Amino acid sequence: MNALEIKNLTKKYKGFKLDNISLTLPRGCIMGVIGENGAGKSTTIRSVLGMVKPDSGDINIMGRKLDAGLKNDIGVVLDEVGLPNSVNVLDVNKIMKKFFKNWDEKQFFKYIDSFSLPKDKKFADFSKGMKMKLGIAVALSHNAKLLILDEPTSGLDPLVRDEIIDILNDFTRDDDHSILISSHIVSDLEKICDYIAFIHNGRLMLCEEKDVLLEKYKFINVTEQQLSELDQSAIRGKKVGKFGVEAIAEAEKIPATFSSVPITIEDLFVFMAKEDK
Repeated sequence: MNALEIKNLTKKYKGFKLDNISLTLPRGCIMGVIGENGAGKSTTIRSVLGMVKPDSGDINIMGRKLDAGLKNDIGVVLDEVGLPNSVNVLDVNKIMKKFFKNWDEKQFFKYIDSFSLPKDKKFADFSKGMKMKLGIAVALSHNAKLLILDEPTSGLDPLVRDEIIDILNDFTRDDDHSILISSHIVSDLEKICDYIAFIHNGRLMLCEEKDVLLEKYKFINVTEQQLSELDQSAIRGKKVGKFGVEAIAEAEKIPATFSSVPITIEDLFVFMAKEDK
């Protein structure tokens, strides 16, 4: 059973369309949804959570349609942690005890201590990093099987972002745990993800295992004449400069006479986005 299946998801707004998105997150894996701001990442995630009503498409979470019973199995962290400004950590614990039947108070305060979060300080006085850590502590403290996170590292300093990435890695040590996480900070996702889905201008450009992508594509530095001799369907993006062309192409279609070097997922993202323009 897959953790998440999205088939032909479409949502139209004035001036924007999320266009026929399909992706599958296997159980026990982390999928990173990358794309620039406004690409459609949040619309996709909010559709999965029932916060947006799609125009068409089908969504299954752990083999089921979204219902009230799934709330205990899904941990959610959005870019804005939705807690009242007046509450403190002790209040949050009391609230969540009533909301989640599987609420683990001991686990919650273990995260609170690990994150060095004050128990009596009002949420309104938390920094953005502290708010995000509290949101993650809540999401991880009711025995959720699937974590859904929308831009959880946006606006945070590198030290806090790295700490959050370590926490997510620990979560998926259990083969029954899965994560769907969106971000425009591609380097963060490259550290932890098993799968990468790239959404650009409302369209799914690719969805593949990260390691497969890193093997499938390579950088080449060539002249424009050499590039014209290459199978054009193999090119996923290029940058023309004064002294030649830097391009990303399918490794198996690059002639042996061309020199090539490895790419990063961020390289692929940037080059594909520019090529699409």
